[in-house]
Amino acid sequence: MVRTPLTPEERERGERLGRLLRDARGGRSMADVAADAGISPETLRKIETGRAPTPAFFTIAALARTLGLSMDDLAGQCALVVL
Repeated sequence: MVRTPLTPEERERGERLGRLLRDARGGRSMADVAADAGISPETLRKIETGRAPTPAFFTIAALARTLGLSMDDLAGQCALVVL
């Protein structure tokens, strides 16, 4: 299966998600948050840096739960901006 390349807007949305998660993590270590969410630190690193701009739903749900974030708020803040 060949993936369709991401648009610049989709890449920006992934970077925005990464910033939101990184900010919510605050002073907690990446390893601690990843362990609590049941993912690898490398996966969290890729999401936070925008290198994984389309993470799986359940990964984001686990991170949101771990960080005390609302999925509705994350979705609203990461919505595609169409001009």
